Amino acid sequence: EVQVVESGGGLVQAGGSLTLSCATSGLGGDNYALGWFRQAPGKEREGVACFTSVSGKTHYADSVKGRFTITSDNAKTTVYLHMSSLKPEDTAVYYCALTFVTWADWDNLSLDEYDYWGQGTQVTVSS
Repeated sequence: EVQVVESGGGLVQAGGSLTLSCATSGLGGDNYALGWFRQAPGKEREGVACFTSVSGKTHYADSVKGRFTITSDNAKTTVYLHMSSLKPEDTAVYYCALTFVTWADWDNLSLDEYDYWGQGTQVTVSS
């Protein structure tokens, strides 16, 4: 059974940093794409960044480019979202989601393209 579990959310002051983790299991060694999404109160869920285990390629939404970075552990079973220069508008519930892929060039932040979702972790940035 495929599972993705987020952790690392919390309260941080504006300008601060926070790292979220997404632990995966049940992948059977298959390649995947993993996306980070967020949903602020009263707003639609939006894609923030994504990563593919095929090539290690990452892609970022314009709103976080230069501030957020995706990395993974050597086994590519845990994917991290390093967030810096945080702003109050980054406040949201952050989700990771996964889908199995076979190609190296993945930059899709569409919610519909991801099959397995975590439960979310709250990030609050105070001004």
